[in-house]
Amino acid sequence: MTVLCLDIGSTWTKGALVSEDGELLGTAQHTTTPPEVLRGIDAVTGALNPAEHTLACSSAGGGLRLAVVGQERLVSAEAGYRVALSAGAKVVHVSAGPLDGAGVRALRAARPDLVLLVGGTDGGDASVLLHNARRLDRVACPIVLAGNVEAQPEAAEALAHRTVVRTANVLPDVGELAPGPARAAIREVFLRHVIGGKGLSRGRRFRGLVRAVTPDAVLTGVSRLALQDREGAVLVVDVGGATTDVYSAVSVVEGPEQERTVALPPDRRTVEGDLGLRWSAPGVVAEALAEKLVDKAEAAVLHGEAAARAADVTWLPDDPTVDRRLAGLAAVLAVRRHLRLVDGQLGPKGAGLLVLSGGVFRHADSTEDVERVLRADPVLRPVLRTAAITVDRDYVLAPAGLLAGTGRTDAADRLLTSLRVTAP
Repeated sequence: MTVLCLDIGSTWTKGALVSEDGELLGTAQHTTTPPEVLRGIDAVTGALNPAEHTLACSSAGGGLRLAVVGQERLVSAEAGYRVALSAGAKVVHVSAGPLDGAGVRALRAARPDLVLLVGGTDGGDASVLLHNARRLDRVACPIVLAGNVEAQPEAAEALAHRTVVRTANVLPDVGELAPGPARAAIREVFLRHVIGGKGLSRGRRFRGLVRAVTPDAVLTGVSRLALQDREGAVLVVDVGGATTDVYSAVSVVEGPEQERTVALPPDRRTVEGDLGLRWSAPGVVAEALAEKLVDKAEAAVLHGEAAARAADVTWLPDDPTVDRRLAGLAAVLAVRRHLRLVDGQLGPKGAGLLVLSGGVFRHADSTEDVERVLRADPVLRPVLRTAAITVDRDYVLAPAGLLAGTGRTDAADRLLTSLRVTAP
């Protein structure tokens, strides 16, 4: 039996053909072809041998854009934000407290695909949750209702004109985070209601293929990698044209769904929408200058290069030196932000493995210059002091996540063996 694993991105559609036991049999890619993405999918499929099963994830059309509406900033809204991140969503808006007219307008302006509505512990105050439910009836997107379970029937009734998926409270009690049901509901809404509304395909076939949002699949792959007898945490840095995503996993055993503190799950992802090599290249230069990673003279040179890349996002330079410099800066900045968020939760040993992902790394003859920048950074040095560094050249993390997500964990683990390296 063979499985074709597809990742349909906004720019590229990538495929990996995998045997039943997890051997990588071949890879292919084609430009994504909106408004009919099936053309690109069929091109990738045709470049590989026929497969008995096909699994797909997608971030095309901007992936899953999610807004969080909570009761208070430091508790329910923050909990919802962290649950959304761990579900592979790009959080585009967070609000706390009773929504007013300006708040509803700001929410609409963020153009979310989905709203996660949270607030109140089970049996606690329901007034803000119910108020916000009534306000959200004016927002035209599906809603995952994951607040006070006793208030949910009335809240759902107030949302009668919207698609609503009710699930267990993300904060059932004070200080208790239960992210699992909300994550599952977010995935369900994405697959059933969001992916078909992106205008990416006219028929039902595309919707039937997609099993997950791509960052969710990658995070599952990173989690499997962390379970493979590795010393320290696993860090993955994926530098793209528009964003730089960072994933970390510290799991050594499968943990419970309930966590006793309002903290991120042990496997987590952050996305930096201002750090990228094309659309967001100017943001890399501005932030690098602000954090004193470059001086004013280098920033002036890089600013012109970044502006040219943002103006023509399809341009490929003959000399990749500037792209690699921007990629190194984006990686440092994104990992710094990720570490601030996780607040030391990578454990005392730091990272045992750092995986570099993205075309700028996969197509490079060497990434020594980027690795040198990462290891030399004073903020990252303690975290990466014993880390091995490798490149996901065959792009196996998303396929491994798709395989693991459908119960093919042995195949996923074998597929990930290409990322096993010895620490320096």
